[in-house]
Amino acid sequence: MKAAFIERYGGPEVLKYGDLPDPTAAPGEVVIDIVAASVNGADWKVRVGDYKQSKFPYVLGRDFSGVIGAVGAGVEDLRLGDAVFGVCEAGQEGAYAEKIAVKAAIVAKKPSGLSHVNAAALALTGLTALSAIEDTLKLERGETILIQGGAGGVASFAIQLAKHIGARVITTTSAGNRDYVRSLGADEVIDYNTQDFTRVAKNCDAVFDTVGGEVAQKSFAVLKPGGRAAFIASGAQAPKPNRDDGSSSRCVEGWAGVANVAQPVGALASPLAVSAARGLSQSGSSLN
Repeated sequence: MKAAFIERYGGPEVLKYGDLPDPTAAPGEVVIDIVAASVNGADWKVRVGDYKQSKFPYVLGRDFSGVIGAVGAGVEDLRLGDAVFGVCEAGQEGAYAEKIAVKAAIVAKKPSGLSHVNAAALALTGLTALSAIEDTLKLERGETILIQGGAGGVASFAIQLAKHIGARVITTTSAGNRDYVRSLGADEVIDYNTQDFTRVAKNCDAVFDTVGGEVAQKSFAVLKPGGRAAFIASGAQAPKPNRDDGSSSRCVEGWAGVANVAQPVGALASPLAVSAARGLSQSGSSLN
């Protein structure tokens, strides 16, 4: 099969394109003939060695969409030719290739209303948003949430999911993306270049930060007593709150089970997938 892979760590120049052996389906696995794969911010971190993968050649890429090409022993719910999508388990990459072998349990059937390109853009970012909004923050109808960096891939999902739940959504973005985040459902938009979000957003029930750094630490200021904050851009541990009347949690990124993201897809698939694709294209320059 053809694949994009690395044989050592380094910059973009270490990426190679060539032939590697076709994978086979072990018991409980399927081989997927990949139609589309997405580019995530984590990919360059793998390439430079942040994740300390030691087996070379190593194929990058976590999100995939394609068609079942082989079925291993014990797999009963997937058949040859099924259109599926998914995200690799923690510790596995390999979507920058024509084929990938993965556990059948982490694969979901692709909704018929989604193209393979949009489905590939949905998995990791969509699951991260679901994990943050539903599992970590446990956002409820009628609550107010501040979502930092609303035009990004994960945050654009989070805005729509929060609105789907029935929450009031405040988000930060640049002036150029104001109309875009409004179209996703944001009720209030803060221009981070001209406004201090700590002076605009008040008494929020929850904060979801996708920016990190000083923005993450300052986010505690907008929470009401007992409020919750969730983070994905502040390293392995959530920032420590500078107050003792709220909670701070580090979200699990992406691996909650891709079938979970297939459930809300009926109502949200098209705008969610477009959001993911747009977010990925905007962030592409940062992946070098």
